[in-house]
Amino acid sequence: MLSTTSAYALRALAHLAQAPAGVYVLGRDLAAVADIPANYLSKILLALRNAGLIVTVRGIGGGYRLNKSPDGIRLLEVVELFDRHPVAAPCVLDTGRSCSENHPCIAHERWCLVREAWANFLESTNLEEISRHHDGRATGRQVPRPAKRRGEARL
Repeated sequence: MLSTTSAYALRALAHLAQAPAGVYVLGRDLAAVADIPANYLSKILLALRNAGLIVTVRGIGGGYRLNKSPDGIRLLEVVELFDRHPVAAPCVLDTGRSCSENHPCIAHERWCLVREAWANFLESTNLEEISRHHDGRATGRQVPRPAKRRGEARL
C-alpha cells in the first residue's frame, strides 16, 4: 500500500526521530543506518525539507534533523507528499473496473473496510509511535552518535 519512496521517507524520519534533540545527522550516515540508497535519500530529504518536516544545515556540524516534534508528524502527512492518493485503491478484482457503491464488485464491501483501516492508521499514527519501535535492533544498526569535538570524550 506504500510506495517505496514513502516507505523510505518514513524509515529515514523514524531514524531522525531517534537522534538526540538538536543533533544533526549526516546524509551519508542516515542513508547507511536506514539502508536507503544515498542518491534516492537526498531527493526524499529535499521533499521533506520543502514540506517543513526537516531542517538542513550545511558544513561542519550540519546535516538533517526533524523540524517538528515526532509526535506532531502524522504518517499521512508524510505519505501524502509522495503518494498522490494514499488510501484510494482500484478494485481488487479488476483494475479497469469502475468499482463503487453504485456498482460494487463482490469484494467491494470488505475492501472498503481495509481501505478505511489503512486511512485510520495513517491519520492516527505519528512518527514518535513508529520510531519507538524502530530502534535498529532488527538490522543491528543504530542512529549514529554526533561526532565528537576536539577535547570531548564520547560517552
